[in-house]
Amino acid sequence: MTGNEYQKLAMRTANPECRRLTNAALGLAGEAGEVADAIKKSVFQGHPLDKDKMIKEAGDVAWYLALLCEILHVTLDEVFDTNIEKLKRRYPDGFDPEKSMHRREGDV
Repeated sequence: MTGNEYQKLAMRTANPECRRLTNAALGLAGEAGEVADAIKKSVFQGHPLDKDKMIKEAGDVAWYLALLCEILHVTLDEVFDTNIEKLKRRYPDGFDPEKSMHRREGDV
């Protein structure tokens, strides 16, 4: 499945009231927080890391990212392509800690 296909299918469940930038941003942060919390509990509190739960939470992150894209009138594939092109420019030979610490001006 492509990002665009996912976005189209996921947005079938986005009602008009939820199609707001604040909902997308807060939902994305909240779901990413659930992923982080599960990892924190595994690392620091001795909980087993539940792979199935992580997959479901990652899916919720994807849903809110798709919603954000929908609101911004871009596709997930555009976001994916833009990110890969940025990474290729930043790290043409693969990740480099030196380049990570000393980015070019305007590199976000």
